[in-house]
Amino acid sequence: MQILVLGSGAREHALVKALSADPGVDAVVAAPGNPGIGLIARCEPLADLTDGAAVAALATRLGVDLVVVGPEVPLVAGVADVVRAAGIDCYGPSAAAAQLEGSKAFAKEVMSAADVPTALAQV
Repeated sequence: MQILVLGSGAREHALVKALSADPGVDAVVAAPGNPGIGLIARCEPLADLTDGAAVAALATRLGVDLVVVGPEVPLVAGVADVVRAAGIDCYGPSAAAAQLEGSKAFAKEVMSAADVPTALAQV
């Protein structure tokens, strides 16, 4: 299995390290990655993490089996949706589901509608 990890932070470094240690994983590529990630995986340039079409094109060019989206911003932008629509498996929520993490106001509305106790807030 070949995996593309999207992002360049500490979370993505940990993901790359853990995935690289899995005997079922043949290769891990990070985009854009960082110098630390580059010590354990190949890094590919990617100018805009929120450009779903560019991420899907990179995944297709690399022939990866799975894309793992680390950062919140590309998830909220719908990158996982575009990657899945291109026929590539993707670990990460849809844009609609990512709103729970990306928008405190939306999360509060969902919690209120579901009668989940939460601190009072104003928008």
